[in-house]
Amino acid sequence: MFLKSRNNDNMVDVSRMRDLTNLYRAKVLGCYQNGEELQDQQEFDKSDLVFLSGEELPKCWTDPNYRVHK
Repeated sequence: MFLKSRNNDNMVDVSRMRDLTNLYRAKVLGCYQNGEELQDQQEFDKSDLVFLSGEELPKCWTDPNYRVHK
């Protein structure tokens, strides 16, 4: 799945969707999509990633207490 880095607006290809949707994982493996060559994989904080439209990731992917009402 392609997302965008909040830090530099570059596209990031997230390797494992299961890690992205796991709300108990704060980091995911992925690689930047720069140029034609495949970039090396690295860890990205989920808090630094947004959808390509700029929309935030769903709370149910990032916050273990998303069902708790304040």
